[in-house]
Amino acid sequence: MSGGVSESRHARNKRLVQGRLAALAEAGPAGAGEALRAAFRGDIEWRGAHPLNEMRGVEAVERRVWAPLLRSFSDLERRDLILVGGAYEGRDYVAAVGHYCGTFRGDWLGIPATGRAAFIRFGEVHEIRDGCIVQANCLWDILDLIRQAGLWPIAPSLGAEGMWPGPITGDGLRFADSDPGQSAASLAQTLAMHATLHAFTDRDAGAEALMAMPQREHWHPRMMWYGPAGIGTARGLRGFVDHHQLPFRTAFPRPASAAEAEELAAARAAMGGGHYIRIGDGPYSVTGGWPSRVDRHAGPDFLGLPATGRIVGMRVMDFYLHDGGLIRENWVPLDLLDLLRQLGVDVLGRMPSHVRRGAAGA
Repeated sequence: MSGGVSESRHARNKRLVQGRLAALAEAGPAGAGEALRAAFRGDIEWRGAHPLNEMRGVEAVERRVWAPLLRSFSDLERRDLILVGGAYEGRDYVAAVGHYCGTFRGDWLGIPATGRAAFIRFGEVHEIRDGCIVQANCLWDILDLIRQAGLWPIAPSLGAEGMWPGPITGDGLRFADSDPGQSAASLAQTLAMHATLHAFTDRDAGAEALMAMPQREHWHPRMMWYGPAGIGTARGLRGFVDHHQLPFRTAFPRPASAAEAEELAAARAAMGGGHYIRIGDGPYSVTGGWPSRVDRHAGPDFLGLPATGRIVGMRVMDFYLHDGGLIRENWVPLDLLDLLRQLGVDVLGRMPSHVRRGAAGA
């Protein structure tokens, strides 16, 4: 109850998930199991960024994810910047962007501890059923933690690196129910913008063509695009095109033939590609897939890599803020370590040599 009025199930889900995940972050290694069982159903399907990847059951999640993390960050806490909820295809979801914050006291995933404060950026989408999380999708930016540890095992980012800010409107935690009409309009605008990207034939198109295409009708003049470590943050449509969109679309162009389109469609079906979430919550919208995209790496220069010709799937979430009838901000958790793995670059496998080199130069 809030003010004598019953909450909707979406408002209740948001409060429940936020509280239980905050308690999990602060549970410590000894309390992780109990906190996990309070938040997740016993047979939870947990999907996370590489190298954590996919697992099932609370015991596996405790052993492989949370116990090691809480040993490395004994004072961990969760700080949500965006928290929204809604339903898609009959499933209830709560989605969030934020940071786990703590002192990096013990090595984690081969990343050397710094003894300093560190922030693990997250994008998370949780499916809720009967008050429990039954599926967790957790894109944690592990490459950004590597950056904070003073190591950088790939090409320099084109965009600016650093912590993601919260929404400029300061209303990212949507605990109350939102206006249904506004929620529907937010999602509709996102899907309309996506349609312009899908319709654009971009093979051999340059930056000016991307600037002039119909996507410009949806983006705010002062838009911010927040990409994962390795890509970075871009300001305005020009920054977005120069620092991410053009390199990305050059590397992953639309199919050149009907035969290639059929091959990609078959690969997408095999991977289960497509959105599992599409929700609007007031001025926010969220989409995500596991994977969202399936493309052929047919062009050069994205992340400094030559074309490999490989077909890859991309685990992506998009969180949008709609303001003044336009998309003002876009936060994009993307599992870059998994994408690089598919392109033949084992970032974590390169860590020991980077650590040894750093120690030798100290």
